[in-house]
This record gives sequence, C-alpha cells and structure tokens, in this order.
Amino acid sequence: MGASPDLSNPGAEGVPFFTPAQNPPAGTALDASTAPTLFRPLRIRGVTLQNRFVVSPMCTYSARDGHATDFHLVHLGQFALSGAALTFVEATAVEARGRISPNCLGLWQDSQVAPLRRIVDFVHSQGGKAGIQLAHAGRKASTLARWVIDGTGANLAEEAVGGWPDDVVAPSAIPFAGDYATPKALTVEDIKKLVQGFADAARRAVEAGFDVIEIHGAHGYLITQFLSSLTNKRTDDYGGSFENRTRFLREVVAAVRAVIPESTPLWLRISATEWMEYADKESWNIDDSIRLAKILPGLAIDVLDVSSGGNNNDQKIKVHTHYQSDLAGQIREAVRAEGLDLKIAAVGQGWRRAGEWAGHPGGPCACGQAVPQRSPVCAEGG
Repeated sequence: MGASPDLSNPGAEGVPFFTPAQNPPAGTALDASTAPTLFRPLRIRGVTLQNRFVVSPMCTYSARDGHATDFHLVHLGQFALSGAALTFVEATAVEARGRISPNCLGLWQDSQVAPLRRIVDFVHSQGGKAGIQLAHAGRKASTLARWVIDGTGANLAEEAVGGWPDDVVAPSAIPFAGDYATPKALTVEDIKKLVQGFADAARRAVEAGFDVIEIHGAHGYLITQFLSSLTNKRTDDYGGSFENRTRFLREVVAAVRAVIPESTPLWLRISATEWMEYADKESWNIDDSIRLAKILPGLAIDVLDVSSGGNNNDQKIKVHTHYQSDLAGQIREAVRAEGLDLKIAAVGQGWRRAGEWAGHPGGPCACGQAVPQRSPVCAEGG
C-alpha cells in the first residue's frame, strides 16, 4: 500500500489565531510560463511577488495619534485576501507635523510599530507581501479629512480639531492655496533632522516587518515641493539648480537605504509632471523626471512609481484613459535606452489602455494593473 495522503489543514504562522496556510499564495498563476505578464511572478531584490497586482497606498484618515487601529487591519487585510501580491499601507508620516491630517498614520515613535506589525503579520499569513509609504506633507499638512473638506468647503485643520496650522513647514514660505497654512521655510538644520526622520521611520518599518518601503515624493508633498522651482525658492544648497533641488530627495533615499536590509526593495513615487506646462514659468516636467530616473539606480532605488500632479492648485491635467501610463512609458523607454536597471510602476486612474497592453510585454509599462481601481499601481514586467 502507498503512503497515506496528508489530510491535515496546517495553520499560517505568525498570527495568534487559526487561519489556513496559503500554499501556494492566493493570486499564484497555475502556469506562470504561459500566463500574461500581469500574473507572472516578479522578483525585486530579496522579495518575490506571486503576481504584478499591487494595492496602492490610499489615505483613510482613520488613525489615532498616528497609530493604526483595527480599522486598518480589516481594511488592508481584505486586500491581502484578494490575491494582490503586495499591499501598501497608506502615506505614513515621519514626524507628527508631516501628516496630511490629524487622522493620518505616522511612524515617528516606537509605539506606532506594534499596531502596524499586526497588519504585516496578517498580510503574511495570507501569502502576501506588505509595503509602507513613508511621507511628509510639507505645506499641504494640517488639513482636514477629505470628506470633511468635501462637506464643508474648509481645508485647514485648526488646533481645535487637532491641527498645527502654525507649525507647517516647507522649502519656502509659499502656501498651497489661500485656505491652507502659510508654511515656515525650513532651515538647513531642520532639513537634516527631516532626513534623519525618514531614516528613523524606515528603521521602525523594518522592525514592523514590512517587505517593501516606498518614499513618497509625489502629489505636492514635501519632496515634490523641493523638486519644483515653483515651490522651492531657496538660494542655498537645496534650491536653484536641478542638482540642488533634488538634494533633499537624494539625501532621504541614501539615509533610508542605509538603515534597511540589502534584501528590502526601495520604491520611490514621483509626480512625473506638475501639469503646469501651459504657464510661462519653469516647473517640474517629464524631462526632469526622466533626468531624475536615470540617477535612481545609482541611489539603489529599485522601482520608480509614476504618478503626476498635486503640487499646484492651477494645474491643468490632460486627462484621458491612459495619461498616467503614457508618462510611465516615456520614463521606462528612456531608462531602457541607457540599459539602466530600474523597474517602472504606473498608478492612478489613467492606466487603462483598452486592454491592448495590460499584461503584455509590448505595452508602455509592460506591466499589469492592480486593485483597487480607485488608485491602482502596476509593477513593470522586468
């Protein structure tokens, strides 16, 4: 007689409750060799994703003093159950005044690690990988939750509702709009402390068990504000030339890379353009993003996550069904033309291309697309 089959139902490791071990993980192709690119595994440093579906970081305005709650566990856990290979936690501030709103997540103190660890452990129990986006809102900080803004028309979070309107900072003292706080211009000492703040948050992210770390350099938040000549009027080493305006970003990347394991992928999200080309002013555009992309492999960035806009209230976005993926495609082609090792991701509502490229190597990103539809991201085919 042959050996009896194994009829056990083993539990997943790393969680204090029973849930069946996922072997293979949900979202694994039956035959990766014949599957569309979207469903093929992708290895980035020491992390293997079973497919190219990635859940983007999306703000939920549901934290308590920067701490994740049961809401975040359930909210993000559902995506892990969906079979997405990588689930990102929303923009997580590296200091308290770097939050977009009083109800945004943070990782500026050790007590914020354990609640995030619960999320990571659950994602891992379902066979997925967990990522976190480290951020600082700069001049767009101390605002209200999105639905409060939509319901009232107000933007600024005053002290009465937990805001810090008198302690908002930016490269230069230029407000985003009339109903936002006027920021204080950062001193060089302040900048050095912020670089260390990103590094400290990254160290805590590793302690929480995250597989992937992303630096948020898009959507008009602090790093974008340094990159753009419209919001960076500094005359020191952090303003003026392209090299100077990218200095803060480069220092943040170096500081983060130095404190995370060599095996941990490091992503960077940028806005490829400010959508201010129509104005007779110098602004950050696709040519700048291509120039930046070419230096990222030397900084040990593994994935460039391409979005756009958000830095200027007067932006004019040329919306069509694939406006975001077109930007990502231009960067990808420029990087590949020079033989550089940098994967490209596309994000947002402008990724659809009538099905002719999603999951096929010939498309602008050679990538698949992710859930949820509101703000997906796709990882390049490699």
